[in-house]
Amino acid sequence: MNSKRLEISRLFHRFGFGPRPGEYAQAVKNGVDSTRTNLVTVPEIDLGAARVLDPVITDLGQRPAPNSKEIVPFAIAMRFQSQQLILWWLDRMALSDHGLTERMTWFWHGHWATSIDKLNYPLPMFKQNKVFRAHALGNFNTMTKAMLNDGALQFWLDGQDSTVKAPNENLGRELMELFVLGVNRYTEDDVKAIARALTGYQVVRSNGNVTINQNRRDSKPVVLLGKTAVFNGDSLADFLVSRDDCAQFISERLWYRFISSSEDMTSDFAAKASFADRSIASAVTAMATDSSMSDSRYSLVKSPVEWFISACRALELTPSKLSTPGQLTSYLDKLSQVPFSPPNVGGWPAGEAWLSSATAQYRIAFATWLIKQSDLSVIKNIAPSARVSKSADWLGIPEWTPRTQNALRASISDPAQFVLLALCSPEYIVSA
Repeated sequence: MNSKRLEISRLFHRFGFGPRPGEYAQAVKNGVDSTRTNLVTVPEIDLGAARVLDPVITDLGQRPAPNSKEIVPFAIAMRFQSQQLILWWLDRMALSDHGLTERMTWFWHGHWATSIDKLNYPLPMFKQNKVFRAHALGNFNTMTKAMLNDGALQFWLDGQDSTVKAPNENLGRELMELFVLGVNRYTEDDVKAIARALTGYQVVRSNGNVTINQNRRDSKPVVLLGKTAVFNGDSLADFLVSRDDCAQFISERLWYRFISSSEDMTSDFAAKASFADRSIASAVTAMATDSSMSDSRYSLVKSPVEWFISACRALELTPSKLSTPGQLTSYLDKLSQVPFSPPNVGGWPAGEAWLSSATAQYRIAFATWLIKQSDLSVIKNIAPSARVSKSADWLGIPEWTPRTQNALRASISDPAQFVLLALCSPEYIVSA
């Protein structure tokens, strides 16, 4: 396999959501270094993303009583705003001229996994998404402080129920295990201590506003990971994020989501050293230059949302303009990945979890639905004799296997079937 094409393909599919027509071929001409610099350097203004207007997400207030006259319009507004929220973010992913910010926002959504299915209100989720985007490539310590004051996360992990008389351990445990330090890097005594330190938070469920009630807060010193102190949210973030375990853990998560979900992180993974000052942008840039990016061993399966957005970009489709929003979310739901609805606090799975006979059938149906809504001009404008070779550039594929080439060659006179085979090919589903 051509290592230059492989590395450029990975840069497009892992640090964005795949190329638009013509971008990959131009990048191959420009070379790896130029492409890498372009893809990891965030522009001051992303004109594509700027065209996506924010949805109108309002505070819907307390849920009306069952069978009251207010319950129906409340439920309609809740459903409509939740749907608009999903479409807005999918549009940002698909239409951004520079994909890294949205890709990192997507990464952090899976990292600080919070689901609207428990919260049931779209406004706190909208606010949280803005927090992810604001800190997506910023300082991880600053992000951690912001997340401890995020109403959606606090409610999702029962922070609002944690009081001096009854400390709740959910938020503190997950803060250490899933968000900052990693598994087996704390004890059960540490869980009890951090639960006490995180008491007093209160959340308005409908809008995500967070306050601290000092009467519900445990203000006594605790012993956490060997340190005795009276912690608040900010000092707790400072303490946890500064630990070596944090640099190790965040590097592991970047490796798992951007390099390989099946192979262990190498000891010299460049992102870890570059994360020394907790700069996310430095770690991401170092990851993009790491030798693993050109190593053919490290393949990744696209998650359903990543596959869908890359297909929209290739077909020049806008998610919110597809025929019916309900059908779109239905397909994503069948593939088990709807934005704002991760299955649990650990986020979505990776790798072969997305590969099954059932998901293959759903993906074919999904792709067929998308193809019917595209004019397919990008393929129709290529001479049939050149479609097999040119389609690899179109989709940002390093190379087609002989088996896929044969399948595509048999459909060169049928653009819709040709595109269906390409979008559902192993080479496109897996980032080589």
